[in-house]
Amino acid sequence: MQPLPATPIPETRNDWKTLRTLLPYLWEFRTRVILAMAFLALAKLANVTIPLALKEVVDALDGARHAVVLLPLALLIGYGVLRIASTLFGELRDMVFSKVAQRAIRNIAVKVFRHLHALSLRFHLERQTGGMSRDIERGTRGMSFLLSFMLFNILPTILEIALVTVILFVNYNAWFAIITIGTIVIYIIFSLVVTEQRMAVRRVMNEMDSKANTRAIDSLLNYETVKYFGNEEYEARRFDENMAVWENAAIKNQTSLSMLNLGQGAIIAVGVTLLMILAGQGVVDGSMTLGDLVLVNAYLLQLFIPLNFLGFVYREIKHSLTDMEKMFSLLDKPQDIRDNLGAPTLVVGNGSVRFEHVDFGYQPERQILHDLDFEIPPGHKVAVVGTSGAGKSTLLRLLFRFYDVDGGRILINGQDIREVSQNSLRAAIGIVPQDTVLFNDTIYYNIAYAKPDAPREEVISAARMAHIHDFIESLPQGYDTLVGERGLKLSGGEKQRVAIARTILKNPRILIFDEATSALDSHSEQAILAALAEVAADHTTLVIAHRLSTIVDADQILVMEHGRIVERGTHGELLGKEGVYARMWALQQQERGKERASAGGVEATLVSLQDLGV
Repeated sequence: MQPLPATPIPETRNDWKTLRTLLPYLWEFRTRVILAMAFLALAKLANVTIPLALKEVVDALDGARHAVVLLPLALLIGYGVLRIASTLFGELRDMVFSKVAQRAIRNIAVKVFRHLHALSLRFHLERQTGGMSRDIERGTRGMSFLLSFMLFNILPTILEIALVTVILFVNYNAWFAIITIGTIVIYIIFSLVVTEQRMAVRRVMNEMDSKANTRAIDSLLNYETVKYFGNEEYEARRFDENMAVWENAAIKNQTSLSMLNLGQGAIIAVGVTLLMILAGQGVVDGSMTLGDLVLVNAYLLQLFIPLNFLGFVYREIKHSLTDMEKMFSLLDKPQDIRDNLGAPTLVVGNGSVRFEHVDFGYQPERQILHDLDFEIPPGHKVAVVGTSGAGKSTLLRLLFRFYDVDGGRILINGQDIREVSQNSLRAAIGIVPQDTVLFNDTIYYNIAYAKPDAPREEVISAARMAHIHDFIESLPQGYDTLVGERGLKLSGGEKQRVAIARTILKNPRILIFDEATSALDSHSEQAILAALAEVAADHTTLVIAHRLSTIVDADQILVMEHGRIVERGTHGELLGKEGVYARMWALQQQERGKERASAGGVEATLVSLQDLGV
């Protein structure tokens, strides 16, 4: 096994910044928040009054040793009413605030989801899906805990401490209040210092948890590749490397937690002992009644039991804030591609497309496209061919505005695509990608995804045009067949035909085919090409092609090398130039001849075997 990686120092996000991000979502229901706070105050007032009533009951009953007295029924009823009031107002508080908390969680989760979709392709190419999903999961859970416990445990406990301290200071020896406040201050300082130290360990745990989850999901998504190379143990070791760091952090976390609990318990025990000694001495010397002793004891229980819990709550709130850090930090990720304020809707019109002296590079030091200049007139078909890395797929990303050009501009119907809304731009363009990835849902859902409100007949019609309807109908579940993760239950050709059906259903003015028949056999390819020709009629069409035989009918063919157009013309014109395109054509024809010869040899062998009776 490789040596364990050094413990990382994750980025931190200010806790107050995290809380400020949360507050606007709570203030949306300010009336409910204020009402919940009022119920909270009433619940605590009732709670601190209970020991006062209990003292009166005890003192009244204690008098029975010296004289016959009546049972203090009114005091006992009052005691019961106060207990009911404390519970009632507490539950009313929870009922009123529930909608605030749950709506805040829902709104923030949706905002994060929308923001992730608004981020550029650059972010999504670099993201780690497993870790990011774990960050969001932890952040949502942390938000729920924070809203519940910060508002309804820390604030009530602080209010209760203040009220009890005032009562002790006014009614008894000042040392009661001094010891109480001193114990609380020492407890809080100790808890803050130790908990802050523990947060670094917690962050490492979160970081390693996310990384381990990322590796696990990445490995499982590429299950077949792992099996092809027999790398199950290698993947397990990589996963274990992260889990080992997580294990060490978790042990440190538990050890420091035990020390924290021990210290908190000792501080409370000393404080309670001092107060009870003081109260006991007061009863002995006659300055306090038995009821006063019961009252002080009751207040100690009301204070120190929640205070002990407060230590746990504070730790968990800090954990929650740490868990929320990464989720909220996603909201801090800038959107590289934004609509201009009040960006108009694209007027597609005739659907003409023009790349006007376009320069582009994914990094400033590595330019991909150089002064690219061409036009796709309305209703025309333009094909782009070239070696791998020539920049063909970059054209698609720029046309969809996944990136903005560094120089020049891209026009649709005379409009710069940077000046119109992204939604209207992408609504006007349909694509059949080379690598079709489907949602883990039904075939029907994946076709209808282009137009979710389309009638079923329209979806089936699109499937017929893509020559996949008969295949779907042959399946036991038909259109309700699940395609599996990323569509892995379908073959490459079947996935591509689903993608074609989806684009047909969208019926955009501008069509893009990126190696649209690369996963099809020759027979299916001809059927699909005929369907695509029918679909593309009167549409502005851009075709990225590898098989030159599929674009011989293009109105213009662009040949790219190293991000530049080196040749352009029709199929016949380019063959006549005897340049790059002609060499590519000759090479592919030679390869196809070999394939046909090989297929013919296999067929002849089979015939011979049959003649021999084999």
